[in-house]
Amino acid sequence: MKWLSKWRVFSLVAMLALVLSGCGEAFISTLRPAGEVAQEQYDLMILSTVIMVLVIVVVTVLYLIAIVRFRRKDENYIPKQVEGSHTLEIVWTVIPIILLLILTVPTVGLTFYLADTSAIEQTNEEGKYDELVVNVRANLYWWEFEYPNEEIITSQDLVVPTDRRVYFQIKASDVKHSFWIPAVGGKMDTNVDNVNKFWLVFDNNSANEVDNIFYGKCAELCGPSHALMDFKVKALPQAEFDQWVADMQNAEEVVPTSDLALQGQEIFNQSCIGCHAVSPKDEKPETARIAPNLANFAERERVAGVLEHNEESIKKWLKDPEEWKPGNLMTDSYDELNDQELDALTAYLMSLKVQDQQ
Repeated sequence: MKWLSKWRVFSLVAMLALVLSGCGEAFISTLRPAGEVAQEQYDLMILSTVIMVLVIVVVTVLYLIAIVRFRRKDENYIPKQVEGSHTLEIVWTVIPIILLLILTVPTVGLTFYLADTSAIEQTNEEGKYDELVVNVRANLYWWEFEYPNEEIITSQDLVVPTDRRVYFQIKASDVKHSFWIPAVGGKMDTNVDNVNKFWLVFDNNSANEVDNIFYGKCAELCGPSHALMDFKVKALPQAEFDQWVADMQNAEEVVPTSDLALQGQEIFNQSCIGCHAVSPKDEKPETARIAPNLANFAERERVAGVLEHNEESIKKWLKDPEEWKPGNLMTDSYDELNDQELDALTAYLMSLKVQDQQ
């Protein structure tokens, strides 16, 4: 009876896993597509699932018929022999071929369609792309987003327009990562030695349902904080995106308005400026970008990509980065700060805004 009890527990756990696997928030669920690429991938997944379930049902029915109808009743009875039946051989050869074709044709077609990045293979006379292009650089354990046409750089929060193609050129600066926005499409590896390219479309109606925020993740095991290598995606209507670009392009150096923030700026310039830029028009070469750009830090959705964006979280991160992201490069890169210095540096970081300057 012990094995029966264990079997019941196993069945219950299996059923719960099956039910819960269909749960997910719209801003991160692959089962609630929020763009053209995600919808195409979702439709292909449904087609594959339907075919597989159909095959399982047919095989199960045939199996049950065989064990019920053709079970042994008489030891001397020999059923009709069908060995070498050309009809059966044709049936079980042709049907799998048809099913494979039904899967292969749309899969291959979609693969070539989604891989078409010819729109960004060439530049115009000014050396700029005709389409919106974002250069993504993956690092341990943060993300950088560069807009070459717009000549701006940001980190951790990717900002894109809705209802138009956004082309991505992705690369890693240290080890292999993988760029993935589950609700919108992806996933694509970021390598050190080459640049991978693809495109996504962010549906405006779907973006409105999630307050214009989607979640992105690293989908390649890259180190102890792999699970914490997140980023946020702000999907805005074209007019709002254009305004964001204009604000970033016209951003001026932040001038602290309080003595505490001014003290924090001095600490930042002594300890942090060597790694972090505070201008969206960062002129540092790519090899010198060793830490996230903090130009619009106060306007971001998360601290370090994982903590709620507030002063308490900033202080927690500054006090002990290793506790929140093990293995990050910021750990032990500066002297420990006392409480007054933490307050001052936090006040300065919370003043780093771009859009509020206009």
